[in-house]
Amino acid sequence: MLECVINISEGQNIALLTDLAHTVSGQLLDVHTDSEHHRSVFTMIGVEAAQTLARAAVNALSLENHAGVHPRFGVVDVVPFVPLVGSSMANAIEARNDFAQWAADELEVPCFLYGPEQSLPYIRKHAWRDVFPDCGPRVPHPAAGAMCVGAREPLIAYNVWLRNIDLAHTKNVAAQVRTNELRTLGLQVGDFTQVSMNLIKPDFVGPMQAYDAVAERAKIDHAELVGLLPAAVLAEIPRDRWEQLDLSVEKTIEWRLTHRP
Repeated sequence: MLECVINISEGQNIALLTDLAHTVSGQLLDVHTDSEHHRSVFTMIGVEAAQTLARAAVNALSLENHAGVHPRFGVVDVVPFVPLVGSSMANAIEARNDFAQWAADELEVPCFLYGPEQSLPYIRKHAWRDVFPDCGPRVPHPAAGAMCVGAREPLIAYNVWLRNIDLAHTKNVAAQVRTNELRTLGLQVGDFTQVSMNLIKPDFVGPMQAYDAVAERAKIDHAELVGLLPAAVLAEIPRDRWEQLDLSVEKTIEWRLTHRP
């Protein structure tokens, strides 16, 4: 079984996002939407659902006049395939490659590949300068931009919100806690600033460790899990901290798999 966690560059048009969710309702585990990021994260199962959602999003959205605090390359910005029980990284890489070729051929959207060969941050830094798409046109699609299609192990997307901390200080905090296992950005999100994080090895640096690292340097207003987390990671965190960290059994991948329609 493969999980796919598609990041769509739309976080404000709720009616449209509801329509997109309906296209993959049978395979959808979670949708997380942020209007300030102008971004939504769809967690689903399988390659077919990923293609269905990508096609619908490319047909419905355009980067023209898009403005959000989160960086983006395309309306379908990031498409990672993640091996779950019964599948391997080799399966995820095969799915990644097939999806990217399909998107290039069917949607005419250029695709950058990330995974064991090169990281997503590397692509974001070098794309269109000294790194070019692996599939499809050598220039962005006029409305849809480009996609970053990946294969990776499970990670956790996690945000902590800071009150009365300016952006310069927040970016400094983000830089201080950044490691190989913890990717960070400092962002202005409405009246708050935010340390936005990807926990690349959540069994080593999980939400509790990430939260505490930021809390040592700034006052946290609240935390936010983006999407889902593995049950094994939750099991290592004391239950009396779950509410503070925005965690619960219902937010695990395993619970959603068991309880999906």
